[in-house]
Amino acid sequence: MDEYIKILLFGNLVEIVGGCELTFPYVADTETLIEALYAKYENLRAQTFSIAVNKSIILENTKIENRDEVALLPPFSGG
Repeated sequence: MDEYIKILLFGNLVEIVGGCELTFPYVADTETLIEALYAKYENLRAQTFSIAVNKSIILENTKIENRDEVALLPPFSGG
């Protein structure tokens, strides 16, 4: 697969998709990626998570380059 996105998952999201890392076909932006993930993993829709692209948390739709790393980060609490 020449064009792809590496997706890292944490917390309860690992259980939903069945692993802590996915290689997903390339898409142009985070909005398109999330919709594709929802289509494949319906249970993700009910989850709250932040998105990071190349280790930077994003707050709006963001362009993704081929082979970028995207992380889905569930809420976490400090202690």
